[in-house]
Amino acid sequence: MIERNDPKTRRSFLRDACGGAFLLGVGGLAGYLGARARSNEFVWQIDPYTCVACGNCATYCVLAESAVKCVHSYPVCGYCQICFGYFGPEPAQINEGAENQLCPTGAIDRKLIEEPYYEYHIDEKLCNGCGKCVKGCNAFGNGSLHLQVRHDRCLNCNECSIAAACPSDAFRRVPADQPYLLKRADRR
Repeated sequence: MIERNDPKTRRSFLRDACGGAFLLGVGGLAGYLGARARSNEFVWQIDPYTCVACGNCATYCVLAESAVKCVHSYPVCGYCQICFGYFGPEPAQINEGAENQLCPTGAIDRKLIEEPYYEYHIDEKLCNGCGKCVKGCNAFGNGSLHLQVRHDRCLNCNECSIAAACPSDAFRRVPADQPYLLKRADRR
C-alpha cells in the first residue's frame, strides 16, 4: 500500500474547484464587458441621403419587429395638405380613410393645424420600417420622412443583416455619442 504525505480531502478539492470556477467566471465577465465596450464605440445607422427605401429594413432585421423606424424631420416638412408619404401618388380621396393611406400599418397620424396645413406624426409602435412612406415622400414631396435605426431596440450586432442586404450601402457605423443621422433643412 502506498502512503500519501499530502492527502486531498473532498472539502479541499471542492474549495479549490470553486475558487478556480470563480476566477474563470470573473475573467470571462471582464472579457465580455471589454468586448461589449469596444463594440459600443460605434453603432449602425442609416444615411438618410443615401437610403432608397427599398423595404429591406422591415424584413432583414434579426428582431421580430425591426429596429428601423420612420422619422419625420419637421424643419424640412412643408406641412402639405396632400403628403405623398401619407396618401401615396394617386389617392382615391383626400381623407384619412385607411384605403387612402400609403402606410400599411396606419403608423402615420395626420392632424389639421390650419387650412391648408397639416402635421404628420409617426407612431413608432405601429411602424414596421417598410419605407413606403419614405419612398413616396422622397419621390413627390420634400423628403422630410426618412428611416433611422432606433438604438433603444437595436442589438448593435457587429454583422447587421440589414446592412448586408442594403442595396444602396446606406447602413454605416457612426460614433455612439452621435447615433442619429437626421435630415436638415439646409441640406436637401
